[in-house]
Parts: sequence; structure tokens; C-alpha cells
Amino acid sequence: MIERTLFTDEHHMFRDSVRKFVEQNVTPYHAQWEEDGMVSREVWKQAGEQGLLGCDVPEEYGGAGADFLFSVIVMEELARANAFGPGFSLHSDIVMPYFIHYASEDLKKKWLPKMTAGEAIGAIAMTEPAGGSDLQNLKTSAVRDGDDYIINGQKVFISNGQMADLVLVACKTDKNAGAKGISLILVEADREGFDKGKNLDKLGWKAQDTSELFFDNVRVPAGNLIGEVEGRGFYQMMEQLPQERLMQAVRATSNLEAALEWTVEYVTERKAFGGTIADLQHTRFKLADVKTQAVMLRVFTDRCIDLHLQKKLDGTDAAMVKMVTSETLGKCLDDCLQMFGGYGYMTEYAIARAWVDARMTRIAGGACEIMREIIGRSIVGRGK
Repeated sequence: MIERTLFTDEHHMFRDSVRKFVEQNVTPYHAQWEEDGMVSREVWKQAGEQGLLGCDVPEEYGGAGADFLFSVIVMEELARANAFGPGFSLHSDIVMPYFIHYASEDLKKKWLPKMTAGEAIGAIAMTEPAGGSDLQNLKTSAVRDGDDYIINGQKVFISNGQMADLVLVACKTDKNAGAKGISLILVEADREGFDKGKNLDKLGWKAQDTSELFFDNVRVPAGNLIGEVEGRGFYQMMEQLPQERLMQAVRATSNLEAALEWTVEYVTERKAFGGTIADLQHTRFKLADVKTQAVMLRVFTDRCIDLHLQKKLDGTDAAMVKMVTSETLGKCLDDCLQMFGGYGYMTEYAIARAWVDARMTRIAGGACEIMREIIGRSIVGRGK
């Protein structure tokens, strides 16, 4: 067995506390959250109290000032429990870094303590109805008017969208400047003209609220601009995307390891043909394939985590680990579900829910086709 070497005793202690938190505060309620289409606000505050949000936020802004591995542990334990409702990682590891790296001191001091406490939930709004991965062609506009910006436009598929208290909105501050005309601007949920559309009915991830957002002459102060000058939004997003894609890999790898455990438990207990399903050579061969794939993903993902801790994970490596983990997860979960037979098709079984939820990983954080384009360009250039 290839031993993981990333974590210290302190990390292992934290993992024990996170696992206990998930068992007590997430798993018993997740089925109800899936019916509701969102988790409770109470679990956000509980997570904040336990130090599960914004683990790497500096202490002066209410965080623990810990390393990224603590966030990895939170993601892994939620994935291990097949609990994709709480949008903690998006809040902590996608939204908060924009505050930490680019926002003004005023915005950091105002929002980061509330976000680490679970009192304010964050979202980021990039995708629009006419386009997802092509960020340069955003239509949402932000026009400067004195000391304010006036924002108009529409976003879609926004995670944490219903519950969000604040949203980082990708806007065009200069419609003629292409990528250089994009800025990120903070919009508080109580601003006049800002409207949350319906909670979208998705194929999977039923407990994760996902919404359309509408901006109709929403006026926000110019100080809500993320960064000192306009036009830095595209580059800020590109700088943060490797971590977002690594998060998809962390989640996929841990979920596959958990699914393998569920499957082994099932096939060694399920009786058939005078023995168990595990006694059949075909079953053992399939388990061998899944186990090998899971170990390969684990080694690659852990190496990318290590590179990220050293600030050496580049966009190509992040694209590769995101692509291969998300696609392998889907294929292996399909094999695992098949070993459950008819029970695998029942949503009361975790394997069925994991199989459905896994489809999202090939889209979120950039579709796998976009990952191939990034990887291909790194090999042979852009082309004609």
C-alpha cells in the first residue's frame, strides 16, 4: 500500500474532528437537505464554530492561519461521506482567496471574519446563459457612476446562489477591451435590484443550492471592486483556477476511495450461486481495476496538492489532474454500481447517489473538453 505522506499528527487530529462533525451534523440531515434543495444555515454556523471554514484565512481576519491541507481534509471527509450539499469548499477555497489575495483591507476586515464564522455565505458568479468557459465574452456590465458601479446582467448555475449573502460578480467594466475589460465586483445580497431566481432542479447534488442571479441597475460602491484597478478580473480568475480544479480532483479521488469501500463491503456480504459475489472471478477482476485506478488517482492528486503547497502547480497540471480524476471517477463508479445489481439503482444506496453526483465533476471548474484544450496547447501551441 502506498502511504500518504502529506499530513502531520496535527492534520490527523483535525481529520478526526472533521469526520466526527460530518457524522453528527451532516450525514443525519443530508437526505432532508436533498429534498429541500439546500442545507440549513445552522450547519454553516456549526462549521464556523468548529473551524472548518476558511482554514487558511490569516488570524487577523478571523481564520486559523493554517495551511491548505486543512481545507483538503474538509473536502475529503465530505466526499468520503458522499455529502455534496454543504458548499463549504466553494465558500472557503474559491471565494475567500479572492478576498485574501486581491481585496482591499476594508473588505477583508468587514467580510472575512463573518465568512469564517459561517455568518455570511459567499458565492462567485462567472457563468452566464450564453456562455460558461468562455469568460472573455461576458455580457454582465458594470458602469462607473461617480463613487458607484451600476451592474446589469444575468448569471446562471451559481453554487451557493440561494443562500449567498455576498457574491463576487464577474463584470465587463470595459466592453471593448476583451479579457482586459473584466473586473470582479462584490455585490451584497440585500442590494436593490439584485434578485435570486429559482433554485435550479439539478440531476445530482440535490442538496447544493444552485441559482440564476439577476442584476437590474444594482448600485454598489466603487470600493467593492476586487483589486486596486479595473480590468484585473480575468487574470485574477486565471490565477485562482488551478486551486479550483485541484479541489475537483481532491473530491473525486476521495469519493472513489469511499465507493470502493462500499462496494467491497457489499460484494463480500451478498450471497449468490452458493457463495458471495466476491467469490466470482469477474467481481475480483473489476475490484482490482477500480483499486488500481483509485491508487493512481491518489498518487497523482497528492503530488499535485504538494506542488500547490509549494506554489508550483501550473494550469496544465491542474487541468490534467482535474480531467483524469473526474473522468475516472465516472467510469469506476459505473463499474461499482453494476456490482450492486438492482440495489445499485436505488437511491437509498450511497453508490447510486454518488454515480449521479459524479456527472457534475466533468463540467464544474471547466469542462473536460476545455481541460484537453489547455493540455493540448501546452504540447503543440494554440493552432490556427
